[in-house]
Amino acid sequence: MEQVIGRLSAGRIAYCLPRAEGNSWYAARATDALNDGTREALGASLDHLHGLVEDLRHAGGREKPLVIGGFSQGACLSLEYAMKFGPWNGAMVNLTGCRVGHSTDDRPCADLDGMPVYLTGSDLDPWIPVSAFAEASEALGRARARLRCELFPGRTHQASEMEVAALDAILTDLAVGSRPFRRVAA
Repeated sequence: MEQVIGRLSAGRIAYCLPRAEGNSWYAARATDALNDGTREALGASLDHLHGLVEDLRHAGGREKPLVIGGFSQGACLSLEYAMKFGPWNGAMVNLTGCRVGHSTDDRPCADLDGMPVYLTGSDLDPWIPVSAFAEASEALGRARARLRCELFPGRTHQASEMEVAALDAILTDLAVGSRPFRRVAA
């Protein structure tokens, strides 16, 4: 929370920060091959997140844009959520995330139909190697996401000021009714 939410300036934004029991959504490295235990824990985590999302979608009587995302394992979980349940009205923000498992594992792949997605990584991150970042960006491209990817050289396992600023811009765009990543030519 301190790394990201405490540094945002976008106003009038509601957020929900689900916390995994024991601070872990599944007991494996994201880049490990999926096994039965990881599939079960990941499935339960995705179902839990899906329940929260459905509650948020219907709160207040009208559907509002929703940003789903996270940092590290939370980013990986949100990416898997999008590939299973996406797209939705809003965007996805994955700060240092990748797909869970290997490219040879059977994993869902939804058509994201132009949904804005922000994906970041680093060449020095010990948890999400560049190859996993590249594979995630390729998978999101095949899923037809409106994709913005940034690889930060020399950054360790943390959220940088630039990543927080990008998230802030996405939240601000959605709050005023604009679609993220829409650029107007000068």
